[in-house]
Order: sequence, then C-alpha cells, then structure tokens
Amino acid sequence: MPKIVVHTDQAPKSLAGYSQAIKSTGLVFVAGQGPFDAKTGIIVGTTIQEQTAQCLRNIEAILRAAGSSLDKAVQATFILGEEADFPGMNEEWGKWFSKDPPARQGAKLPIHPQGMRVSIALVAEA
Repeated sequence: MPKIVVHTDQAPKSLAGYSQAIKSTGLVFVAGQGPFDAKTGIIVGTTIQEQTAQCLRNIEAILRAAGSSLDKAVQATFILGEEADFPGMNEEWGKWFSKDPPARQGAKLPIHPQGMRVSIALVAEA
C-alpha cells in the first residue's frame, strides 16, 4: 500500500513541516493534535476536559477524512503540560473510549505553548 497524505479542512492545519496524518500499511497515523479550532486556529477551552475533547474532535475529523474512525483506534500518545491534569484528561478520555480503548502512553510537554494543556497523537486501522 502506498503512503497517502491525509488532509481535511475540518481539523487545524499543521503548524510546520508535517502532515495531519499518513495512511499506510493498513493504518492511519494521526500527528499530534492540539486543542485548536480548525477555522480560527485559536485554542478551544480552558479546562483540561475541554481541551482533550477538542483534540479528539480534531483527530476524529482527520480519521473521517482517511476513511477511518475513533472506533478503529489502536494506539494513542497524549502529552500534558502538567501532571496534575492527568485525572481530568483521563475523565474526558473515558467518555470518548468507553469500550475497547486503544493502547496508550503519556508524557509531559517539554515546552508550554501559550494556553495549550494537551496534545494527542493516535494510530487507527484504516
């Protein structure tokens, strides 16, 4: 299967030198998505729950453009600005993945973009 670049205007444009997602080998690799509005580029929400939901809405739009969905998610990586946000992120995560959630790992952001509390990358079946 050839490498296919996935793009949708329903999710934020990449900030520099990367694709929103790549579809290859039967999988969709979604680049880390911050809590940005697709049209304005402005961060959505102030709470970790609101920002987590926006990240997942962006991922959902990209997966839809690739012919996939969150139901097909197999692996995710979340990056938090602060460890204290983990319970709130996890609370919102559970609303989106209440059944058969993907494997997951987490890390802390080495930098703190203004107002951004979380970023999520995800791999799903195509």
